[in-house]
Amino acid sequence: MTLLSAALTSLLAASAVQAGPISRRAAAGLNAAAQAAGLEFFGSATDNPELTDSSYMTILNNSDQFGQITPGNSMKWDTIEPSRGTFSFTKGDAIADLADQNNQKLRCHNLVWYNQLPSWVSSGGFDNATLVEILQNHITKEVTHYKGRCYHWDVVNEALEDGGGYRDNVFYKTIGEAYIPIAFAAAAAADPDAKLYYNDYSIEWSSTKHQDAVNIVKLVQSYGVKIDGVGMQAHFTVGQTVTQDAMESAIQDFADLGVEVAITELDIRTTTPATYDALTQQSTDYQTVVNACLAKSACIGITIWDYTDKYSWVPKTFSGYGAALPWDDNLQTKAAYDGILSALGSA
Repeated sequence: MTLLSAALTSLLAASAVQAGPISRRAAAGLNAAAQAAGLEFFGSATDNPELTDSSYMTILNNSDQFGQITPGNSMKWDTIEPSRGTFSFTKGDAIADLADQNNQKLRCHNLVWYNQLPSWVSSGGFDNATLVEILQNHITKEVTHYKGRCYHWDVVNEALEDGGGYRDNVFYKTIGEAYIPIAFAAAAAADPDAKLYYNDYSIEWSSTKHQDAVNIVKLVQSYGVKIDGVGMQAHFTVGQTVTQDAMESAIQDFADLGVEVAITELDIRTTTPATYDALTQQSTDYQTVVNACLAKSACIGITIWDYTDKYSWVPKTFSGYGAALPWDDNLQTKAAYDGILSALGSA
C-alpha cells in the first residue's frame, strides 16, 4: 500500500467513525428514539392543504419519525358541523385515513373550543337546555363517527383565560363550568376506549392558570366523569422556555390527580430572520421540554405543531416571529432536531 492510499484509507475510516452515529440517529427518527426512551410516541400536527405536498408527505409518512398525527383544523366545530345538524367529515377522514395507512396513532382535536365556532353556535342565543343538547349532540355525532380510531380526544380546549379564570365563551356564559364535565361525559359515552384530554397553553409551570387547569381536572372527577389526561400545548419563545424543574413540577401536579400528560402542540418561536445563536438556544430549549417529559412517567408523548416552518402557524399569528420547528422551510433539519434526538438518546 502506498503512503497516499494508506493516508486515504485512514481518512475514510476517520470520516466513517464521525458520520456513523449521525447516520444512525437520522435513520432512527424522532418517534423511534422516543419509543426507545420509554415514551408512547413522538408526533406531528398536520392539515389538509399540506397533504398535496409530496416532499412534505414523504417525511410525515415515515412512522420512524412520527408515530402519531393530529389534525390541525379538520375536526374543529366549524368544519365538522358548519350548520346545525349538518355534519361534514371529509377533511377529518382524510387525516384519519392517513394515520391508518401509516400505522400512526391519531390524536383527535378538538370537540369544544371557543374559537372556530360557526356563528350559529356562538351567536345563536340558545338557552341553557338547548345549548346543552347542541353540545351533547355535536360531541356524540363526531366521536361516534371516529369511534375506535382516536387514541386521544382533546375534549375541551383552552377553557381558561391567559391569566387564569374561565374564558367568557358562549358555553360558559350559558351553561356555566358544568359544560366541561358535560362534554367529557358525552365523549366517554360515545367512545369508552378513547383517552379524553383537557388541552391548554401556559399551564406548563406553576401559576394561577396552571392551578385552574388542575381544578378543571378535579371538577370533571367530582362529577364522576372520565378524564384521562391533560395536554400541555407548550407554545414557547426561544430563551423564555420554562425551566425543566418547573415543568416537571407542573406535570407532577396532574399526575397526583391520577391523569397522564402529553406535550401536545410544541413549538419554540424566535424573531426572524433567525440567527445562529437563536437556533442554538432553540435546540437547548427543545431539549429542556423533552427532558422534562422524559423525567416524569406521567408524560407519555410529545407532538410538535406541524414539523416544518413551511407550514407553521406562528408567522401568521406573531408578527416578526417564526422558525419555530425542527425542520426549516426547505424541509431540512435544524439544530433543534439534533437537540431533540440528543435528549431522547440520553434517556
